Amino acid sequence: MSPARVLVVDDEPDIRDLLREILEDEGYTVTVAGDAEHARIARREDHPDIALLDIWMPDVDGITLLNEWHGGEAPGFPVIMMSGHGTIETAVEATRLGAFDFVEKPLSLAKLLVTVRNALGSVSARGGDGGRAPLAPRRDLIGTSRSVVDLRDRIARLAHGSTPVLVRGEPGTGKRTAAALLHEQGERARQPRIELDLGAVGSAAAVDALFGDNGAWQRAAGGTLVINDLAELPLAGQAALFERLEPGGGAGAPRLVALTAEDLPTLVDAGRFRADLYHSLNATVVHVPALRDHAEDLPELLSHFVDRMVARDGLVYRRFTVAAQNRLRHYDWPGNVAELASLVRHLLTRGESTDIDTKAVDEALAELRPRVGVAATTMPLPLDLPLREAREQFERAYLQHQLRAVGGRIGELAQRVGMERTHLYRKLKSLGIEYGARDKS
Repeated sequence: MSPARVLVVDDEPDIRDLLREILEDEGYTVTVAGDAEHARIARREDHPDIALLDIWMPDVDGITLLNEWHGGEAPGFPVIMMSGHGTIETAVEATRLGAFDFVEKPLSLAKLLVTVRNALGSVSARGGDGGRAPLAPRRDLIGTSRSVVDLRDRIARLAHGSTPVLVRGEPGTGKRTAAALLHEQGERARQPRIELDLGAVGSAAAVDALFGDNGAWQRAAGGTLVINDLAELPLAGQAALFERLEPGGGAGAPRLVALTAEDLPTLVDAGRFRADLYHSLNATVVHVPALRDHAEDLPELLSHFVDRMVARDGLVYRRFTVAAQNRLRHYDWPGNVAELASLVRHLLTRGESTDIDTKAVDEALAELRPRVGVAATTMPLPLDLPLREAREQFERAYLQHQLRAVGGRIGELAQRVGMERTHLYRKLKSLGIEYGARDKS
């Protein structure tokens, strides 16, 4: 089955480009339009499965276009409205005219992706997807090492249960892939799988995002609720979550899969995490190993990432020499598989030769990974580079340093560096920085 096709309609080029990058990174096929005229053409020629439609556009506003699509023959796909000037009245009007949902700008990308999945899932549940999958096929856990084989076996055994599962592992190891497989291999596969990224939502909004009206718990009823960065949930939210996990906590309750890179027992001792919730979750644990613990899978992982980026992103094929692969097998991989994916992308976009040798690998590692154990104030200034390259090198080192300081939590990073989250996501993407909040591997 082919991936879902998304039509993005927005008159702001930066928003269109950002949404295209994020959605394509999630496996969707994306078409963009800057006005109503091009949106009509895209609808007619590309037959989208879903549309993201901005309300305020220069020629024809999104509400008028939505009414046009729904006023005659039904468009046959859900429409999510976007606006930087949202009001209750506008949201109500959009819903009355047939919009699936309404999201405000600046966009919360985590919320937007969940809304897209929910919209596509509603089409699939009605049998109206025309044989197309609402999501692109997910990546498997790549590798033939004993630890990866054991991990796949444990997921297969637990997938058919309903007890809560705690997925533990360092940032970048592939916890979200493990959570997706727990859902897809079990009886709940045809029910919703809702992901709530507390690192992106932030502690202040976490309880409402989880238990509020149309919150993640409600939307995941009968399916699977995946909570990333569980330690971000405030104590009041932890108490409410524990109550819902108790027997008789509610008919049709979702199965909880909680993801964390934190040492929860330490947080329990510090009074930052409830002991009863920890013991409830710790009864069933899936541990995703660090890449350094299954370094023998490096050749297979390299092949996987190269093939995927060449096929999906149109990058030029390059081959890692045996010496380069051996060099990578002995690297410590603090960012795990996510760091490996970032390195592969970096190397595929640099250099002209077909072969990637140890020199290229060492240069890429030195560029992508800031000096460890060196204070930021003593970091050498790139004074011999052109201004643009020097600025990029500083921004990359600065954001990676700050990202480590907050444990990969995007919400805290945005506050720490004083950037709005949408702009921060765009900056991290442009600099090729992988981060724990997405944990895509």
